[in-house]
Amino acid sequence: MSSAGGAGIGVLGSAFNPPHLGHLALAQEALWQLGLSEVVLMPTGQAPHKRIVDDPGSELRLAMTRLAAADDPRFSVSTLEVEREGPSYTYETLEMLARERGDTELVFVMGADAAVGLESWREPERVVELARLAVARRSGISDADVDAVLRSLGADGRATILEMPQFGVSSSAVRDRAATGRPLRYLVPEPVARFIEEKGIYQ
Repeated sequence: MSSAGGAGIGVLGSAFNPPHLGHLALAQEALWQLGLSEVVLMPTGQAPHKRIVDDPGSELRLAMTRLAAADDPRFSVSTLEVEREGPSYTYETLEMLARERGDTELVFVMGADAAVGLESWREPERVVELARLAVARRSGISDADVDAVLRSLGADGRATILEMPQFGVSSSAVRDRAATGRPLRYLVPEPVARFIEEKGIYQ
């Protein structure tokens, strides 16, 4: 694992169903630890690997992501995947971003749980060629496990492990709370909590 320099752009892809404070903390740690100029939040359009559980639709997930990012000028939201027909493959997204952003270095931000499954993605070598990786530690997954996968993809030295504060919040837990009418405040950004409650999402 290496440390990255230069003001690159982070890319954090997720279903954001819904976006919660753990997502924003991850974006912030990537910005701070890697000296990035911005982090682009990239809501998944159609997920190629698995069905998005309890999906209220990409438009609502995009709206919630925009609300979550609105307070921080260093965060932006991209509609690249939501607007694309068919499954959202990460390598295609990164190719489009690379064309859009010119010479700016891209840093793909992901959890260690996703990183150890990278070999099963479509064109994983292309993913690590197009972007450096910033990998957030997850309990139960060792740095060595992540390193082994990256080595197999020829991505030695193209990843940085992020030190992350532990968050006990997940999108599924937030959806469960919303479904039973429990409060969401302090788990998701305030505007997202209001939006979910007003629209009755996940009820």
